[in-house]
Amino acid sequence: MTDCKPLATPAALTQPVTSSTEDFDNPTQYRRLVGALQYLTITRPDLSYAVNRLSQFMHTPTADHWALLKRVLRYVKGTATHGLRLTTSVSADIHAYSDSDWAGCPIDRKSTSGYAVFLGTNLVSWVSHKQRTVARSSTEAEYKGLADVAAEVTWIASLLRELGLHSGVPPTLWCDNLGATYLCANPVFHARTKHVEIDFHFVRDKVTSGEFLVNFVSTKDQLADIFTKPLPGPRFAALRDKLNVASHPPCA
Repeated sequence: MTDCKPLATPAALTQPVTSSTEDFDNPTQYRRLVGALQYLTITRPDLSYAVNRLSQFMHTPTADHWALLKRVLRYVKGTATHGLRLTTSVSADIHAYSDSDWAGCPIDRKSTSGYAVFLGTNLVSWVSHKQRTVARSSTEAEYKGLADVAAEVTWIASLLRELGLHSGVPPTLWCDNLGATYLCANPVFHARTKHVEIDFHFVRDKVTSGEFLVNFVSTKDQLADIFTKPLPGPRFAALRDKLNVASHPPCA
């Protein structure tokens, strides 16, 4: 695919992942390429959602999955000089964005969660993954996503304290679901969330103790949106820029 036509996004809006077509005739090649792309996500957070989605079908890839993989390669072709940019930051505060696409998988109706953790102005941790259980509401899906990023931020804050670099300011978690935001500060179990597993509720303990702040952010300002679903080209490019993925001149 050296001479392939580049694309503006790694995932198509109108091409859902299914498992209904014939098996791909070279699954080893599929696994090898997806494995290589997994390494690329270490410096390319903009690929996280697409690569995570492809990784879910390593055992029995189909012709449709192979077509989706080639789309990612066409996107990489057009952004070969892009990478994660790290710059000097005047702040050492931790900010994290958490988002979930409720019941986004058409196969098992599980939700996809994603988060982006910033240390000052630099992106230091990010994830796109499918939740292990089916969420019965968007609030539950978003709350589970908050629990995941809370665990990650707890580890990052602990590491910074050991290094003597923690600013002392409580990390701020940003979520675009009001129900999940209220649930973090409300000790009362609502009828629609009382079935949520206990291990997800530790985020409320963090908020109650003052270790974390959980604030609402509008969907248009939700940076983690890029980790949960396919996006139109302009929206994808705007979020990619905000994640500090930028084009660098090729090495001499």
